[in-house]
Amino acid sequence: MKVFSRYISVLVLIIFLSCAKERPNGLVNDISEFNEAVSNAQPGSVITLANGIWENTELVFQGKGTKEKPIILTVEDKGKVILSGTSNLQIAGEYLIVNGLVFKDGYTPTNAVISFRKNREELANNCRLTECVIDNYNNPERQVQDYWVTIYGKNNRIDHNHFAGKKNLGVTMIVGLDTEESRANNHSIDHNYFGPRPTYGNNGGETLRIGTSHHAMENSNTIVESNYFDRTNGEHEIISNKSGQNTFKYNTFFECTGTLTMRHGNETLVDGNVFIGNGKPSTGGVRVINESQTVINNYHIGLTGYRFRGAFVMMNGVPNSPPNRYVPVIDSKVDNNTFINCDHILFGAGNDAERSQAPKNSQFTNNIIYHEKDTNTIVFKDDGSGIIFKDNILNTNSTKNLNAGFEKADIQLIRNEQGFLIPVSEAIKEPISISSKIATKENTGTTWYSKEDQTITLNSGHVLVAEPGINTLYDVTKSSKPGDIITLRSGGEYILTKAAKVKHPLTFKTSGPNKATIFFERMMAFEIQDGGSLSLENIAFNGAKSPDYAGNSVIVTSKNSMLNNYKLFIEDCEFKNMVVNHSFDVLRAAKGTFADTISIQNSTFKNISGSITALDNETDDIGAYNVEYLIMKNNSISDVQGAALRLYRGGKDESTFGPFLEMEHNVFDHVGYGSKNKYKATVSLYGVQEIDIKNNIFKDSKAINMHLVVGEPIVKVLNNNFYNSEKLIVTGDQKYSVENTWDLEPKFKVGTYNLNEDSLLKGKATDGGDLGIRIQ
Repeated sequence: MKVFSRYISVLVLIIFLSCAKERPNGLVNDISEFNEAVSNAQPGSVITLANGIWENTELVFQGKGTKEKPIILTVEDKGKVILSGTSNLQIAGEYLIVNGLVFKDGYTPTNAVISFRKNREELANNCRLTECVIDNYNNPERQVQDYWVTIYGKNNRIDHNHFAGKKNLGVTMIVGLDTEESRANNHSIDHNYFGPRPTYGNNGGETLRIGTSHHAMENSNTIVESNYFDRTNGEHEIISNKSGQNTFKYNTFFECTGTLTMRHGNETLVDGNVFIGNGKPSTGGVRVINESQTVINNYHIGLTGYRFRGAFVMMNGVPNSPPNRYVPVIDSKVDNNTFINCDHILFGAGNDAERSQAPKNSQFTNNIIYHEKDTNTIVFKDDGSGIIFKDNILNTNSTKNLNAGFEKADIQLIRNEQGFLIPVSEAIKEPISISSKIATKENTGTTWYSKEDQTITLNSGHVLVAEPGINTLYDVTKSSKPGDIITLRSGGEYILTKAAKVKHPLTFKTSGPNKATIFFERMMAFEIQDGGSLSLENIAFNGAKSPDYAGNSVIVTSKNSMLNNYKLFIEDCEFKNMVVNHSFDVLRAAKGTFADTISIQNSTFKNISGSITALDNETDDIGAYNVEYLIMKNNSISDVQGAALRLYRGGKDESTFGPFLEMEHNVFDHVGYGSKNKYKATVSLYGVQEIDIKNNIFKDSKAINMHLVVGEPIVKVLNNNFYNSEKLIVTGDQKYSVENTWDLEPKFKVGTYNLNEDSLLKGKATDGGDLGIRIQ
């Protein structure tokens, strides 16, 4: 018996030693082994997560290493250890290094994916997060807030990480100053890749925030250096600096719709950064607020943003402002910056009854401003006498009447070895250069995780054929793949007794000259679900078979919150016979859904008891809205009982600048007169930030109602005809522009909305063509 017992003991020892050999560097296979390894870790220990999916795993990495012998948490093979489901990581202690983790296919169960503290008392100091990935790791509820990385403690480094696809509410990365132990922290945030973040459509979409308004006068002393911000478009503050003595150097901002904003805090340094807009809408540079700020040696090209998203913005402030409002710009320096083909450089931006104090004791010197087309790039929204302008250079085509601080010179652009267009002139005393430390896609993030955009777009898949019949569209939609094009037979009839669920980008189009017709027996024909986008081309929709229910729509978005933004394109389609005892809309968007673009062009809408687009469900008045860009061009809209367009953005938040509306060359004939049209309008716009209504004909229709709020909306109503129609009803306290309004009889050709040759509306459009429909 003793011999047998001794044999068992030896066998157990052999097995243990064998397992130990198979688990080098502290290889752990599950959470219990991880927790045991952490509890036993000593300076110099290495804990290695085994390859595989670690689902619903909450890691607490806590310990005390030394500078010479840190404790390391790493992975068996980079890219092969995935934390998914409801997983997260907390780091607490001294001299800890985390390397190689990937978070995807899930979301954090707490308020952060990775946090540099276990609680308010147990923080991380002298720790490092490197070569880690957080990829589309979002709470499925769009308006539930969380952060991806929260940094506390002191002397921590976050470098060479990959963060892409933040879509729900919350800042991608924050530096927290809520305890004394996290202030004057000397953190370094460097060489990270911040990948695309789509427009959120509300406040709370920043990519990086340092501090909060509650600690606006505290110093953080954080260095943000050589990071690449790639289309981080969540809101207009890409970076929200809300504390003092921070440094932003050698970062690249690529096609970002927003600015590096010094929202709170003093003594910020912005030095040697690059802002590349490529002419994309709303791309911006640096926005200056507060005292003793320094903006030097930055390079800006192709930025188009206006107001708070300008290439450079120096704000007006609130006299005797509390730290959490708009502290006036005082004692600030803007020197040796370069602006190439940037549309707006603004001084005194935000000037209103509250923000009435112009910048003072500041300087704008040795800057180079070149624009090959625009001659009025520099704009003063208030008195500029508090700013010293000296030795600034403009190219010779500028006709702006500026003071002696600006010199005109012949400037040539030469491309340097880094690929940047550099201004060269005899008037430029010191050659312009871009630091070799500037962030690029190649020198940021990891080397082993792809930065390629994996988004599948419309019209990128296979062509599928749907034969006429009952639910053939439903069946083809259900079996389709992302990006597929579903073709309908010319002149065919299609009946849906079940709504087609659009779960990914899909295009539906008639393959021949005669539009296919879609009838539907449910309350909707198409439902755009999370991840879906929809394009409709050359199709007729007939509501004759639809039920007489309240809430009918041809197209709806999911009633549940949609994490992913969608796109909707309607081109050369017909919508008719959508009349019930209740409202029957063409498109209705639910609360918690957001479209990057809705484009409706060259289409016909006739005999509809509701609206064409119902985009008015974000009524919490917190600045949220349903669509960024809405385009309605060259459509005929007749006998529509509701407001053809309902578009709402409530509240006074200034963190976003949509929606943007383009309404051009449409005909509205007998629109808005339904007894159940609560807006009593043909078009109802509330809080829309950019409105361009031009070259339209309104006949026998209700008014355009506009309520103008928030900041400085751009409103242009140009060259429109209102025959036997109400015109504009404008409320709110914002300025707007109305030019060339007529009330002439259109004189259409019989059976069409094309103008007769003797119509007085011919040639009256801003583009020199006719008002109303343009003949294709």
